[in-house]
Amino acid sequence: MIGFGRAIGETMIVVMATGNTAVMEANPFSGMRTLSANIAVELPEAAAGHTHYRALFLGACCLFLLTFVINTLAEILRQRLRERYKVV
Repeated sequence: MIGFGRAIGETMIVVMATGNTAVMEANPFSGMRTLSANIAVELPEAAAGHTHYRALFLGACCLFLLTFVINTLAEILRQRLRERYKVV
């Protein structure tokens, strides 16, 4: 429950900080919308079972898999460094 609340809170902060614009330009200061913010903003408007809903769900799955892979690689690296630089 705490993790879910934290994820939603951080997503809403990013939505406000980045300007909440769905059009991305070459200039990073003109505003953008992250994948998690896009899911949070557009999911209530998407009809269940339609293409828009499925595309948002696919984006959420891709975001989960990317996060899982990055965290797994970081954990493997941390364990290897811990073994290499063991003091005792």
